[in-house]
Amino acid sequence: QRRLVESGGGLVQAGDSLRLSCAAPSPSFTTYTMGWFRQAPEKEREFIAAINPSGDSTVYSDSAKGRFTVSRDNRKNTVYLEMNNLQPDDTATYYCAADRKRSWVNSGSSYSSRYESWGQGTQVTVSS
Repeated sequence: QRRLVESGGGLVQAGDSLRLSCAAPSPSFTTYTMGWFRQAPEKEREFIAAINPSGDSTVYSDSAKGRFTVSRDNRKNTVYLEMNNLQPDDTATYYCAADRKRSWVNSGSSYSSRYESWGQGTQVTVSS
């Protein structure tokens, strides 16, 4: 059941930045670990980052470290993905997801099977 709504995608040039948002209408949002994934055409879904419910613990993929930052505002039931220095290889549909069972992040947060709820995705296209 999809209850998450991503926004903020678009067409940008290489080197630009974008901030994606993911709104979760559930009042239990503050108890969810949240993740960001992306999927490019003809490629498997790829983990980007995850953040614990309180927002003080995060984990990133190697490709995201140093360029992407995940954060959340529990007052707004929203999680963000700040993306800097975007490159054409970052072109993909970006998804947020909710892990309702765990209140921590670790290397296992990269497995999409941990997440029960997904958004519809937002497209990010980076031109060279």
